Amino acid sequence: MNPGTEQDYQRIIQQQQARIAELEKKVQELSAQVARLSKNSSNSSKPPSSDIVKPPRPPAPGGGKRHLGGQPGHARHERTPFAPDQINQTLDYRPDRCPDCDARLRPLKRPPRTLQQVELPETPLVVTEHRAHAAWCPHCRKIHYAAWPPEVEKAGLVGPRLSALIAYLKGAGHASFSTIRRFCRDVLKLSLSRGQLAKVIGKTSIALRPAYETLAARLPEEPYLNVDETGHKENGDGLWTWVFRAERYTLFRIDPSRGSEVLIDTLGRAFAGVLGCDYFSAYRKYMGDFDVLVQFCLAHLIRDVKFLADLPDKVTANYGRRLLEELRRLFHVIHRRETMDAARFQRALERARDRVLKVGQPQSERQAVVAAAEFPHRHVGLAGER
Repeated sequence: MNPGTEQDYQRIIQQQQARIAELEKKVQELSAQVARLSKNSSNSSKPPSSDIVKPPRPPAPGGGKRHLGGQPGHARHERTPFAPDQINQTLDYRPDRCPDCDARLRPLKRPPRTLQQVELPETPLVVTEHRAHAAWCPHCRKIHYAAWPPEVEKAGLVGPRLSALIAYLKGAGHASFSTIRRFCRDVLKLSLSRGQLAKVIGKTSIALRPAYETLAARLPEEPYLNVDETGHKENGDGLWTWVFRAERYTLFRIDPSRGSEVLIDTLGRAFAGVLGCDYFSAYRKYMGDFDVLVQFCLAHLIRDVKFLADLPDKVTANYGRRLLEELRRLFHVIHRRETMDAARFQRALERARDRVLKVGQPQSERQAVVAAAEFPHRHVGLAGER
């Protein structure tokens, strides 16, 4: 075999280099594809229902099963006794004979031991029959009945307190009409139809409307608001339940839209507070159109950082791990809030926040490209523990 010329060797080397570059590009594409397929609810903003294989649950602390009730190391908590004006009746038990020798006992001037017991009455309902008597008018020659008191006529069959209980079971308890019917039948010994329950809920909603409108008017003035939305159907129609969480109250709004127009209608175009939310496009549009300060949900951010830390590229993975460590330190400060006064906690929180922002700035062009691809919603800072 004749040895090749230098030009032949150069051509072979160029072909091999081109092949190597092609294979390296293919490896990068496959690695990125594996990384995308590895996304689940623990390392991205995907919902748990989208997981192909659910990630394993973390082991319980200490390696054993978590038992019911108070956990080891937790401070003991005892409930505050009822005040004297809350006690309906008092029963006294006085010892007469010694349980050991049957001798007669002498009473002592010592405070008794007490046991407070709460019980339901056998029949928890009070049924009142309102009677409007008839009278004859000899002048008009008509029969007239006494008028019901306005609050009695407005309440109808179900009184105000029972209406409030039914509305509480439906709203705060998320109970179905069937569950409320069974509760009324089995516990209260009262049979109510679904139609009657629906009337009670409607009546309560009307009664609460002024309070609801007052809170809705306060929303645009709140310094911090956490907002989320979830979809559901009613009679086959798709609706969205929006939740606006302020410091002292929570307001729900049901709307057929999931778009930013709901935020505009609820908070206006000049909302000056901090809006806590996830990455959904409606919040980003509201932020961009009206220059609203947004604090994206840290739980979503942490899952995205976990994804970066799992990527095959070492530089990007190290970047993700450093950022994840600073986020852990941030939450360590947040969890120690009760051990510090307000000023010390604020200083510690700001230091932890600044470290997160410093580490979060991409240190290389490659990290900047990855960050832009994974965090297209990155125009946000850490506004604090909220």
